[in-house]
Amino acid sequence: MIHLASRVPDLAVRRLTATLYGYAFLSDLVLLYPLYVVFFADTGLSVGQISSLFVIWSAAGILFEVPSGAWADVVSRRLLLCLAPLVTAAGFALWVLLPSYPAFAIGFLLWGAGGALVSGALEALVWTELDRLGAVGRYARVLGRARTAGVLGVVVSGVLAGPVLAVGGYPAVGAASVLACLLATIVAARFPEHRPPADASTPTPDDEGDLGWWDTLRAGVTQVRTRPPVRSAVLLVAVVAADWGALDEYSPLLALDTGVRAEVVPLLLLLLWAGVTVGGLLAGAGERLGRRGYAALLGLVGVGLAGGALTGRPAGFALLAMGFGAAQLATVLADARLQARITGNSRATVTSLAGMATDLLIIGTYAGYGLLATVVGNAVAFAVTAGPYLVLGLVLLTRRRPTVVPTSSTTAAAHGPR
Repeated sequence: MIHLASRVPDLAVRRLTATLYGYAFLSDLVLLYPLYVVFFADTGLSVGQISSLFVIWSAAGILFEVPSGAWADVVSRRLLLCLAPLVTAAGFALWVLLPSYPAFAIGFLLWGAGGALVSGALEALVWTELDRLGAVGRYARVLGRARTAGVLGVVVSGVLAGPVLAVGGYPAVGAASVLACLLATIVAARFPEHRPPADASTPTPDDEGDLGWWDTLRAGVTQVRTRPPVRSAVLLVAVVAADWGALDEYSPLLALDTGVRAEVVPLLLLLLWAGVTVGGLLAGAGERLGRRGYAALLGLVGVGLAGGALTGRPAGFALLAMGFGAAQLATVLADARLQARITGNSRATVTSLAGMATDLLIIGTYAGYGLLATVVGNAVAFAVTAGPYLVLGLVLLTRRRPTVVPTSSTTAAAHGPR
């Protein structure tokens, strides 16, 4: 009987992680991913127009991010995870049915709304469920593998996108992308969800209790504003995630600048996604990095991204893959640190605040990249945009207070890089 009881949490964890990995894989099994920038260019859009679309995308994320995070703390997080792929699918369908700048802009608004529904809700659901099952120490490893499952979805998309484009054109690519989103919704319905009740007998400043949407939103904002450990964790997530998240959108243009044909671009991008896959799988080992190790990791991101871009040759994508892989690992570790520092019932709200801060930085990156690329070209703009990783690494090295990189346990995460 004891043996059976001990197996129940393991089975529950397996169900949670299997659903999570399937959801992450299908959410990124979007054949438009490696081609939509090329699609925009083929439609006649300039680099400046494409950059403006990226700004619209991020602005939509900012608009919906925090409200949807508070919503996820009040209603079912599983419900939001089911709705998100449907909203995104509507945007993809609009792109291929009415290919034009206005349609692309509306599609990005819908995509941004879909991403906002997932952001915060997914991390909060996974952390809460793992905590309930006594397995919260696995969070960083599970999150890293989920990111890897998503990357594998992108890899499969990259393999299939070229052949599907050659056979059926962009309409076929769009139809396959919509189908993947519908399948992701079906998988999301299998997520377990157990919301812990508020403990009224032992109230704490961070225990918001059973609050409505507005009060939950205020509680999350107050936690970030008044608790320096949480605030520093939010800022770290934003800074680390923003740059490479923005540069990823320009990698197809960088590939085209090497002289390859459009049909070859998805295959060349496979190198980048392979690097990101390795970065996600190394999350468990990465938790052992100290402050200097984490700073070196950020330096590796900057050197890999800048060096790979400046080669101007397809072989440079090997360096880019190293940089993107290191960036993925750094982002997972920063997210684990944030989750470990959040308390109370506004977990999704606080996580969404980190997402909003990321989107704000990404908008600045898009604007700066668009201006730079117009003057000096994609390669130099890519390299300059990667510079903040070197700066952040130097800042961490020169800080006097010794810190360690976040782990998935609450105690260790309280000493992450500041």
